[in-house]
Amino acid sequence: MGRYVIRRLLQMIPVFIGATLLIFLMVNVMGDPIAGLCGDRQCDPATAAQLKREFGLDKPVWQQYLTYMGNVFTGDFGTAFNGQKVTELMSTAFPVTIRLTLVAIVIEVVVGIALGVITGLKRGRPIDTTVLLLTLIVISIPTFVTGLLLQLLLGVEWGWIKPSVSTDANFGELIVPGLVLASVSLAYVTRLTRTSIAENRRSDYVRTAVAKGLPRHRVIIRHLLRNSLIPVVTFIGTDIGALMGGAIVTERIFNIHGVGFQLYQGIVRQNTQTVVGFVTVLVLVFLVANLLVDLLYAVLDPRIRYA
Repeated sequence: MGRYVIRRLLQMIPVFIGATLLIFLMVNVMGDPIAGLCGDRQCDPATAAQLKREFGLDKPVWQQYLTYMGNVFTGDFGTAFNGQKVTELMSTAFPVTIRLTLVAIVIEVVVGIALGVITGLKRGRPIDTTVLLLTLIVISIPTFVTGLLLQLLLGVEWGWIKPSVSTDANFGELIVPGLVLASVSLAYVTRLTRTSIAENRRSDYVRTAVAKGLPRHRVIIRHLLRNSLIPVVTFIGTDIGALMGGAIVTERIFNIHGVGFQLYQGIVRQNTQTVVGFVTVLVLVFLVANLLVDLLYAVLDPRIRYA
């Protein structure tokens, strides 16, 4: 196991460098950030040259990338165009998005797996058909439509929640935004769990457990569910980073000042340091989540061993 972890950590280095290089190049071709600094008026050549020197934009792109990566390994993600450190923006944005992601993951795991187990055990029955139709509807509706409808009904019409989340963004306020963020993923988890449960239900080890006279709940939890969760865990592990990076729409709807909000502001204002800094951290989240998922396979299925 130790050798496998070390090998995976070493493999993460070129992946991290390649991903950040691609992001850096993409962000640097999306426009002239200096033009955004000057507002509606065009910068005069002297001011533009001074700003480029100040932010290091007068250097070749490859040199800018090497300088940026050198600073990243020292914990310096650069300075936004408003003079604020990117790490300061991260310290306020990431805790909010992490709380929102935790709420979304809990809803996705608890509700999605529960519905998947029920429908998988009752395949072909009315409850199975109903849940499949509901999940198909959820997948078909864009997230911004779901968010706006819940905000209008629960926040404006019925007054059950605040239409906008406060700056504190406590867990209670993030339940509805978390549900919106997790809605599509929840539907996929339900369908994945249902399919896996239905397939493994006919396996020999399940028949053997039933023939031995084991209680039904033990057969389902210890044998059937445990072996059926591998594809679900794979999806959830990769979905963690997707939820954090894809929260732009949800955070905009509910006025949550998290990672999505900062990314949106950085893209609109062409603030390359902010966008690249936040996406760099999200790349690390993706890589660590994938590693944890691979290690969790051995816990779920004892037959899996890492050399």
